[in-house]
Amino acid sequence: MFDVRWERPLHQAGSPSAMAVTARHVVVHERSTRLVGLEPADGSVRWDVPVGTWPYAVVIDGPYCLVIPQSISRLLCLDVETGEAVWQAEPGSLPGHVVVDEELVLVGGWRGYTPLSVLDLRTGAVRWRAGEHGSTVLPAATEAGLLLGKPGHESVRLIDRGDGRDLAAWSLPEPLVGPDIGPAFRADGNGGFLVRCGDRLVVRITLTETKAETVVRAGRDLMPRAVDLCGGLLWLAERRGGYTVVDPSDGAERWRVRHDRRFVPSVVSVDGGFAIADEGGLLLRIDLAGGVNERVRITQRIRDVREQVPSRLVLVAKGTLIAVDVKGPR
Repeated sequence: MFDVRWERPLHQAGSPSAMAVTARHVVVHERSTRLVGLEPADGSVRWDVPVGTWPYAVVIDGPYCLVIPQSISRLLCLDVETGEAVWQAEPGSLPGHVVVDEELVLVGGWRGYTPLSVLDLRTGAVRWRAGEHGSTVLPAATEAGLLLGKPGHESVRLIDRGDGRDLAAWSLPEPLVGPDIGPAFRADGNGGFLVRCGDRLVVRITLTETKAETVVRAGRDLMPRAVDLCGGLLWLAERRGGYTVVDPSDGAERWRVRHDRRFVPSVVSVDGGFAIADEGGLLLRIDLAGGVNERVRITQRIRDVREQVPSRLVLVAKGTLIAVDVKGPR
């Protein structure tokens, strides 16, 4: 059963890139220029600070909240508990991507506007900066370095986090697919990363192997975004709506969730199954056999779903932020 715990008006359209959620923190952009830290239990305000308009990214890591607003082209580092400024840096205009890797912050590479830079997470000091502009999907931090890839190109490369030099590269069987903002790589939990290629293909890159391995070629066109991995299953969002759910070990189809609307990113494990949301404001509970056993319309439109703690979701809706508790099956 889905129960709305609290709801907060944003006074603007909600954006997945303008929110970060952890077990202890909910941070969201609202009212055109404000970033607010909320109490997860009831949505009350812990802090409220001006940061500029429409962030490209809001990222929480440990005691820090990192923000790139559109209007000032700076990377802001705030104390996530209080909202107080810790440091700020100027990585260039329209840097876009932000990835935290240990004590470092990678920024830049979005649409090729700004060269990649790596900063010290505690001070904002520049460790290194690439000598030329280059476009990449949202990079992924790995144990060996940082994984990058240019949208529409047939390769992925690994760079050293300390100085940016190339460490390895993999050829892809079809062009790399990733969203403009949001993840393109999905860690598989075994040291590998799942990558979307072309209209229907998912491949796995393993850092100890030299070739990309085909995981599955879907029977229908897929959404151009990272795959979802939940409950040990691979959830492939179909472009026309619905999910194909497969076993990532062999690519065998387990079931399909047939639906006439597209699902937003993120599949969440809940008691007795899974929770997913469509763009039209509908929450669905899927049982462990793939059956839909509950449908609840929560709002008019949902843009993103995050798991805040087990059995609690935070939804980015058309103009609101909504926390929903997921209770056991009826």
